[in-house]
Amino acid sequence: MNIIIYTVIILTIFYFLLKFISNISSKKISKTLRFILIIGLIALAILFAVAGRFLLTLPLTLASLALLKLKGLSIFQLISLFRLIQTLRRSGRFSFNQANSNNQSSISISEAYKILNLDMNKKVTKEDVNKAYVKIQKKIHPDVSPETSRLSSIVNEAKDIVLNDIS
Repeated sequence: MNIIIYTVIILTIFYFLLKFISNISSKKISKTLRFILIIGLIALAILFAVAGRFLLTLPLTLASLALLKLKGLSIFQLISLFRLIQTLRRSGRFSFNQANSNNQSSISISEAYKILNLDMNKKVTKEDVNKAYVKIQKKIHPDVSPETSRLSSIVNEAKDIVLNDIS
């Protein structure tokens, strides 16, 4: 019943809008559209100037992860993986090129906790570390997708660091 009411309301609004537009001269319509277009483009330019780096980074990274043929990842897991890749790229330890894979520097303890999505301030047990490790490795293990071998080695290194930290 609600859909019928909404349809009638939308069609009524559409009718009055078309009736209003038909009474306006075409010059006034073109001037208004031109003004709206210019204001919209200026707003879009300001948006990309201020936040373009962040707006474009996430979709491009998610698209590149899709190229890795990662199967069964939820959007939450993709965002976590995106954060992991960004953290490692900022520190210079990850690149999508395999040429840079030999330049490994050790991961700090706080980064190892971030990689495994563990809270450094809470008491973490060996079982918690292994659960987090297995959860990530199920998605990025080289047997699942050969393109993720570099990520898998970083997660292995993070697990070792956290286990040494809690011992």
